[in-house]
Amino acid sequence: MRLLLDTHALVWWWTNDSRLSRKARQTMLDPEHEVLVSAASVWEIATKQRIGKLVMPQGFSGVGHLAEEDGFKHWPILWRHAERAGNYQVPHADPFDRMLAAQAELDGLTLVTKDAALEAFPVELLW
Repeated sequence: MRLLLDTHALVWWWTNDSRLSRKARQTMLDPEHEVLVSAASVWEIATKQRIGKLVMPQGFSGVGHLAEEDGFKHWPILWRHAERAGNYQVPHADPFDRMLAAQAELDGLTLVTKDAALEAFPVELLW
C-alpha cells in the first residue's frame, strides 16, 4: 500500500503525538508500505510557520531532511493534480486538503488523515 500523509499526520509522527492513531502509526512503520509526503504538506508547513500557527523544532529547512531520514518519499504536485483539486464539486475550501485528495485519487494512494471532512472526496482513507 502507498500511503500519502495528511500534514497533521506527518507533524504528529515527528512530534510523537498521541493523536496519531495506533493503526496509522503501525501502518506507517510496516516496511511493506511506502510512505509519501506531498509537496502540498511542505507548502502547508511553511505557510503555517510563516504566520505563526506552527512551530517546528528544526525549522522549515529541515522538513525534507526529516522526511528522508524516516524513509518517506517526496510526492510532487503535477498539473493534473492541480486541475482535479480545483474542479472538485465538494464544498471544502482548504486548498491543501483538496490537493492531497486529488493526489490520492489520481495516483491510487491511501490518504492517512483524521480529518472526517475528507470522507467527501473519492479517496481511500486510513486512520
